[in-house]
Formats: sequence, structure tokens, C-alpha cells
Amino acid sequence: MGVADDHAIFRECLKYVLAGMPDIEVVGEASDGGQAIELARRVEMDVLLLDLDMPNKGGLDALGSIRGQFPDLSVLILSAFSEEQYAITLIRLGAAGYLGKDTAPDTLIQAVRAVGSGKRYWSARVASMLATAVCGQRPTQVHDALTTREFQVFLRLAHGETVTAVGRGLALSYKTVSTHRTRLMRKLDLVSNSDLTAYAVKHGLMA
Repeated sequence: MGVADDHAIFRECLKYVLAGMPDIEVVGEASDGGQAIELARRVEMDVLLLDLDMPNKGGLDALGSIRGQFPDLSVLILSAFSEEQYAITLIRLGAAGYLGKDTAPDTLIQAVRAVGSGKRYWSARVASMLATAVCGQRPTQVHDALTTREFQVFLRLAHGETVTAVGRGLALSYKTVSTHRTRLMRKLDLVSNSDLTAYAVKHGLMA
């Protein structure tokens, strides 16, 4: 398996926890989303443990690229963000599961083994949330109505990137990013980029 996180000490801790398992081997690591994609290209592995909040190309962007290029690779998200805020988007992008960074080592190992065998690993809380949303018993978050690409653009704009920078980061034209921005603003009923930032902070979508 591979480990992608921008904090070297945290990566070392993860490798230390996983090294004691005879059926788990860490074969590579990355410190940002771009390196995670390159790692998936270079190294054969069954599971990639991926952080969402990384510099350069973030985990969310990397997840979409990795799943598109390597559909058989199970990507397990390990993040400080609330799983409830990202669950819908992560499922759309093909994540195999989600763990918070406060997860106990035993749970981490259990999750890695589960996704490594082709299963999914979602908490009971997220499973319940998704079930009630599907049954129409509880409304989803407003941002759950965004498409995956709109959500990616939204997060980058909320972090202060310009439309030009967003286009460069996502390999999209200025016009395409502007169109996504217009649509997501309408869906979220917001006006400015500062509104996007305030919304993201309020809903736990930013560190």
C-alpha cells in the first residue's frame, strides 16, 4: 500500500503502525496530490491512504485522477475534515472509505484490510446519513447538490485561488471555470468568493 500525507512525521507514524502487520506492506509514500498520482503510476499496490488537505494538487483532485486512471486501486481517505461534509463527493469520486485522523490504530488496520479486499469502509454515522438521505428522510447539505467538478472549483475558490489559478490546477479553460463558478454560486445562493470562503468555514470544509 501507499501513504500520501504532507506531514512527514505523520507519515512515519502511519508506517510505524502498519509495519507491525504481516499482511500489510507500505511500498511508497507521497507528500502531495501530484506525487500521489505519480506513486500510483510507478508502484503496484492495492490500497492508497490519502489525505485531503495537501499542497499543490490536493487529495480531492488526486482522488479523481487516480480513480480515473487506476480503477482497481482502492483509495482510503484519512483526513482531519469531517467525513459527513465530504461523504457524498468522496463516494461520487470512488473513494473506498474514510477515516478521521483521530482514528485508533486498530481501526486503521481494520479499514486498510477491508478496502484491500475490495470492500468499502464507512462509519456507521455516514452510512446512516446516506441511508436517510436516499429515503428522503433528511435533506443533504446544500453543497451536496454540486457536481464533482463544481465542488473542486468551489474548494479552490474558497481557498483564495483566482479563476486563472483554478483553471491551471484543474487543467480547465478560464471560460469553463467561470461557468462552473456561476453555476455553483447559483446553487449555493452566494454572491462573492468571500461568501464561498465563509460557507466553507461554516460547514467544516476548510482547515
